Amino acid sequence: MEVQAGSIVTSVDELTAPWLSTALGTTVDSVTATPVGTGQVGTCYRLELTGTGVPERILAKLPAADPATREMVSGVYRSEARFYTTIAATVAIDSPQCHYAAISDSGADFTLLLEDMCPSEQGDQLAGCTVDQARDSVVNLAGLHGPRWCDPTLLDIEGLSVNGLDEARLMAEMYGPATEIFIDVLGPLISEEDRVTLRECVEVLELWALGRSERYALVHGDYRLDNLLFPPDGARGVSAIDWQTLSLALPARDLAYFIGTSLSPDVRREHEFALVGDYHRALTGHGVENYSIEDCWDDYRYSMIQGPLISVFGCAYGTRTDRGDEMFAAMVARSCAAIRDLGTVALVTEGS
Repeated sequence: MEVQAGSIVTSVDELTAPWLSTALGTTVDSVTATPVGTGQVGTCYRLELTGTGVPERILAKLPAADPATREMVSGVYRSEARFYTTIAATVAIDSPQCHYAAISDSGADFTLLLEDMCPSEQGDQLAGCTVDQARDSVVNLAGLHGPRWCDPTLLDIEGLSVNGLDEARLMAEMYGPATEIFIDVLGPLISEEDRVTLRECVEVLELWALGRSERYALVHGDYRLDNLLFPPDGARGVSAIDWQTLSLALPARDLAYFIGTSLSPDVRREHEFALVGDYHRALTGHGVENYSIEDCWDDYRYSMIQGPLISVFGCAYGTRTDRGDEMFAAMVARSCAAIRDLGTVALVTEGS
């Protein structure tokens, strides 16, 4: 029995040529599916197609095979579907084209057919990136933030809101224990100096989460190298993927998180002000007004806690791997060095 047009498919067996023909609005003669990734949150397949007027390859993103996992992570499914169906056309960030999107009312079942960005290559969070790649990435990031900077209509979109006191308190309550788990499980990978910085961040997290809420935009939430695709041979044109943590917050959180976790401390110290300037110029090119470079730099310094925040939660409550442990340790070492260099904790405290 063929799955009907406009419906949701949740297994690769349902991605038949007739169904894809209807979903893509053209004629697909054959399809060959190859798994991509490890399938912890969802499943992904590269589809090689033949037919009339069809792309040679697309990516199909489907929910996890386990129904219990689907229910648990339905929020991230909704977030990604929301980006492609509601947000992508209203911003200027480069991301894969969406050919088809459908999601259930519960959010537990969905189907996304996306552009295959091959031959672009995924960034390597552990290795870091070049300054040129960082510049390309921050300019692209401004294309997410700038077009809908402080746009009140964003608050009308289901699932998007600026965190209030209750959300900040809950996050702060969870962050302290998560930090101790992080320090315990990674052990010698975390220096004594970084342990002190991590615990200082715990003390100010609620203040930080509530601060500067008058400035908001769409934030990716996990804008880092593993979620970016770079063209080969050093060409410009990075694309952002994995829109599962899209939210509203202080825009510089994405900026600080990316720069702070992607560059070694020495390289960051030499180039970060110029990179923030590149981002700021791109913002103004998207129509952002009354936001000076001084304000942008100050927000960048303030926002650096995003680095340990995401890394700690990701490691403490995610599925652990050897590479993951090394990656989170590197991200925390880089961002904690930035927090100390930039006086972030004191800046948060002074602003309370």
